[in-house]
Amino acid sequence: MRVSREQVAINRQQILEAASRLFRERGYEAVTVADVMSAAGLTHGGFYGYFKSKDDLVAQTLAHVFEQGEGGDADLARYAARYLSPAHRDNVAGGCPMAALGAETARQTPEARAAMAAGVERQIERFSAGMKTGNAAAARQAAIGGWAAMVGAVVLARLCDDPALSNEILEATRAWIGEREAAARD
Repeated sequence: MRVSREQVAINRQQILEAASRLFRERGYEAVTVADVMSAAGLTHGGFYGYFKSKDDLVAQTLAHVFEQGEGGDADLARYAARYLSPAHRDNVAGGCPMAALGAETARQTPEARAAMAAGVERQIERFSAGMKTGNAAAARQAAIGGWAAMVGAVVLARLCDDPALSNEILEATRAWIGEREAAARD
């Protein structure tokens, strides 16, 4: 039985959503095509009707995740308050793909790396535009530094088995970003 174009689009969306959660939660290598299709509620045999390969799925999933995350708060300090929270740290499957998959993506296909790099660039541009300074170079530098600090802090906080240290990393990074933002306004 043929599937309508509308159903194909719905199925593809379900596959991308399932892959997004699974990749962030377990990493690329620990997730099989069968895992993704099962999580999407579809049969494994239909996978190649949607994607050329698992590598293609990885790249398209990253592009999808970053498209979904477009918009939001451009104010670095306000964004950091939510991003550097225990709730975000603990939500690996639904959290930031850069913190969950950045190091792994560096060893993926050029297409996957390009999708991740495009997400990095969009985030930097968004934060740069939200800076309350007339100096574009300084705004971009602050956006890069703040974003790098946030992603790094979440990675470190997730690595810690000591909850107090994990929380301290998040809190110290939030404070550091707030201090930099205040200094940039002065």
